[in-house]
Amino acid sequence: MAVTFSNPITTAVETALLLTEEKIGPRDGAGKTVVVAMSGGVDSAVSALIMRERGYRVVGMNLRLFSPGDAEHAANPCCGIPAMDDARATCAIIGVPFYAINMEAEFGEAVIDRFVNEYAEGRTPNPCLECNRHVKFRHLVARARQLGADCLATGHYARIEGGNDEPYRLLRAIDGNKDQSYVLHTFDQDQLSFIQFPLGRLTKPEVRQLARGFGLPVAEKEESQEICFVGRGSYADFVAKRRPDVTKPGAIIDESGAVLGEHKGLVHHTVGQRKGIGIAGPQPLYVLDIDTKQNRLMVGSRQRAVAREVEADGVAFTSDRWPETAVSCRAMVRYRGQLNDAIITPGPAGSGTATIRFTGAAAGLPIASPGQAIVFYAGEEVLGGGTIRTVERATESGESDG
Repeated sequence: MAVTFSNPITTAVETALLLTEEKIGPRDGAGKTVVVAMSGGVDSAVSALIMRERGYRVVGMNLRLFSPGDAEHAANPCCGIPAMDDARATCAIIGVPFYAINMEAEFGEAVIDRFVNEYAEGRTPNPCLECNRHVKFRHLVARARQLGADCLATGHYARIEGGNDEPYRLLRAIDGNKDQSYVLHTFDQDQLSFIQFPLGRLTKPEVRQLARGFGLPVAEKEESQEICFVGRGSYADFVAKRRPDVTKPGAIIDESGAVLGEHKGLVHHTVGQRKGIGIAGPQPLYVLDIDTKQNRLMVGSRQRAVAREVEADGVAFTSDRWPETAVSCRAMVRYRGQLNDAIITPGPAGSGTATIRFTGAAAGLPIASPGQAIVFYAGEEVLGGGTIRTVERATESGESDG
């Protein structure tokens, strides 16, 4: 097999073209300090590099969140000691100070325990979102401000625009395949005014090109899986070790209550699931409901699995303004999922509740599960979001049960 070598001159030119203000933002960092969250991966490494190129005094900060020593988790050391070492090496290459903070206890309580308990109750949590909300950004913003920094930067793929007497707006990333705005929808105006996303106008290949061009040690590092603490095992196995009560077999029923078979523990199932139910039929079956009190799994057709309307709590808007009337939007219920036309009917001010009704054709309705985040968009802008608590399924005709 032929071996190809990159041309150093070509590489230098390609790298220089990626350092334009259109790509990385204005060179406005003179006299300013930025704390950069360093996970040990290529995205955060290039974020630190970009902020340095923009003139900021960069301080690299790593959060040690989960670092068990067993082989099961060695394949995904994104939050532990190996990742911390990679972050430290990157900071040494680009010549910036590095600090590490042990936050395993906070991560365990706010993310892992919540994940286990929500899953055991038949809901579908998003631990990456909870990590951003309760661990990473809460503590990193506080630490950065304690250090007197002017801003915090991370390697997330999203954009922030506004300021100068205009509200700050959270926008989707240019690279739609990497966009992470869904898990950032909880930001308020104070956070948006302090945080920067240097990668928002870059694609993943461009990020790796920058890393190669500057000789960063993580340029070719593989991406970690989304849920760092699960390791090589399944979600169900992880939860079962901590909640063995959810592994008890029980009945699989249809909507009429007729028993169709037996499940091997509710922990193995989530609402909307199609594969792994273990029942053959004339058409694919989907999980419609998880009854943890009676240990039963209800299944039905896809037409009955989709949602026409959901109730959400923990609802907030990035503008910090609670709408007084219904709001038209496009809503997303899965990370990097499809956008669906919807109308938000907000609850009373201060309630943090809302009803979201999907208005599109029945064929395009989403499958939604309690525990998932629902995020509201207007074009490229993130309006806000909340957590789904109840789901009103569509009838066979596509209308709602109500």
